[in-house]
Amino acid sequence: MAAPSGPDRPTVDTDSASWWAAVADRTLMLNRCGACGRNSLYVRPFCPHCWSEDVKLAPACGRARLYTWSVIHQNVAPFDTQLPYVVAMVDLDEGPRLMTVLADCPVELLCAEMELELTFREHDDGFVVPVFRPLT
Repeated sequence: MAAPSGPDRPTVDTDSASWWAAVADRTLMLNRCGACGRNSLYVRPFCPHCWSEDVKLAPACGRARLYTWSVIHQNVAPFDTQLPYVVAMVDLDEGPRLMTVLADCPVELLCAEMELELTFREHDDGFVVPVFRPLT
């Protein structure tokens, strides 16, 4: 997978290439530790809980709860030009916390512990990112 380019794209390295390839295929992956059984994000070659190197990528179920959020009304960055938008921290059902963007949710409906589901947003150039929306 070629590394995305531009200031609004993450750096794809050898540790994260398989994760981004799965996202491009519309799958969110977690690190699952074979030693302690815990899940983690972001992808790395060891478990941040027990330091074991017995980690493998496993698919997330795609459900989460809203932990906290911020509504962005003004942005000078070259991405998310549709304002306002919501940047959020969500707790995945598998345990890890993920920073993401919320989609398809009016700001006035946001509340802590809101149930969310995974979806994906594809940019004009084909780059795909995981986002969440209220559970339907």
